[in-house]
Amino acid sequence: MTQIINAPVNVSAYYFAGREMKTFPKEIEFGGEAVTFLSGLRYLVQRGQQGVVKLFDMSSTDGLTYRLQQTGDSWTLLGTKGAF
Repeated sequence: MTQIINAPVNVSAYYFAGREMKTFPKEIEFGGEAVTFLSGLRYLVQRGQQGVVKLFDMSSTDGLTYRLQQTGDSWTLLGTKGAF
């Protein structure tokens, strides 16, 4: 089941992956709790006048997939999708 959230979040930890050492969120603070991620995918959505916008689909330890958006230094939790 998909849940749309669209709320700002704080990223409290990062990790790096690949030869290019791309950054990924490792942990976020949402709803007063810490959510830890195991792995994820990163998409570059837009680059231009508005700057760089990145989307992340992150798998967490609670079995959900979290979609995050990074615009500059701000992070938004767009929604979650549960495991089947």
